[in-house]
Amino acid sequence: MRAEQCTSLSAGPLYMLKKIKVTDLEVGMHLHEFCGSWMEHPFWRTKFVITDPNDIRLVQASSIKEVWIDVKKGKDTPNSSSAQEVSDDVDQMLAEAERASMRSEATAPTKFSDEAKRAAKICSMGKEAVISMFQEARMGKAITEEAATSLVNEITDSVTRNPGALISLARLRSADDYTYMHSVAVCALMIALAKQLGLDDKQTREAGMAGLLHDLGKAMMPMEVLNKPGKLTDQEFAIIKSHPVEGHKLLIEGGGASAATLDVCLHHHEKTDGSGYPEKLTADSISLLAKMGAVCDVYDAITSNRPYKTGWDPAESIRKMGEWCKGHFDERVFQAFVKSIGIYPTGSLIKLTSGRLAVVIEQSEKSLLAPKVKVFFSTKAKAYITPEIIDLSKPGPEKIVSREDANAWGLKDIDRFWTTG
Repeated sequence: MRAEQCTSLSAGPLYMLKKIKVTDLEVGMHLHEFCGSWMEHPFWRTKFVITDPNDIRLVQASSIKEVWIDVKKGKDTPNSSSAQEVSDDVDQMLAEAERASMRSEATAPTKFSDEAKRAAKICSMGKEAVISMFQEARMGKAITEEAATSLVNEITDSVTRNPGALISLARLRSADDYTYMHSVAVCALMIALAKQLGLDDKQTREAGMAGLLHDLGKAMMPMEVLNKPGKLTDQEFAIIKSHPVEGHKLLIEGGGASAATLDVCLHHHEKTDGSGYPEKLTADSISLLAKMGAVCDVYDAITSNRPYKTGWDPAESIRKMGEWCKGHFDERVFQAFVKSIGIYPTGSLIKLTSGRLAVVIEQSEKSLLAPKVKVFFSTKAKAYITPEIIDLSKPGPEKIVSREDANAWGLKDIDRFWTTG
């Protein structure tokens, strides 16, 4: 059998691909694509020249058995007997169509509990991918959209299956993980918001990519300022405020970044009243995606644990953002955002008519005010009770009467009630 190969459809071939076994990988080869899920291999990027023998060992130790190499951009294989030759571009097109079909089958709606395990894995590997991305940026290596496509696709598919799972689980991280998990969370929030706004698939993935890369400039911030466990001085805040411009520079230097990603990176801290930065744009001058980025960025920031503060309850965060909306956010975008995650997002602590406390475990398609909740505490007895799941969208006496603060009731680790079945 000969090496399976194909060329691009342009007049002059831009690439020459061959599918080979991972046992045939050598230093100097240009790895174009892994034959398997992004979560099956240990790299944040899929297209790069292999320069380190350890990278080969990592691939071979994974569950990936075959890869595509580009022999126009790197070393060819001396032994072309590992696979069958592709006679023309039709086979390549069929292969791409097959992958698209598999993705369609992999995005069927699922329950929160069914998606949670996969979403948790995407969060974990997504964090490692962003850490690697930031490290490469600090070392002066080019950061490109193309390299992050697989990660954005995985996040998009998870949000499509169940938007609440990955978005909610991404919020559960230590303060030290904030910078990296923030990128994953904003990517997921942007995708959910894009779907709510009715953007098409291409625009939705552009929104996700912009969310993933919006804070790339923080890779260039001094770590002692970025992770300072206290209030920043005016000088330190001025340094942090430079991250949109620094990220914009990095993306331009990397090449290939879309106009949407560049725009969101530079303008996600602009406010509709012109008081934002770096360019003090007003509402009419801020793009839709940048307005989306502003909302998603703030929501994740205030609900997350930081070195200097504990994150706010999701429902309380939505209430606060509603108060800030005029002058800060685009009202249409904010209202769509609330619809995408709920007035009482997953993980919110609420009190019911009966006086019992519950956490929101899943949104309802019928009403933003009537999610599915898990009751676990009696305010009358001031004691934990046997957990009970109630769908508030169904007829019954229970209604939400208030948002609650876990600390006020002395409750610890309430997240366990909605992250487990």
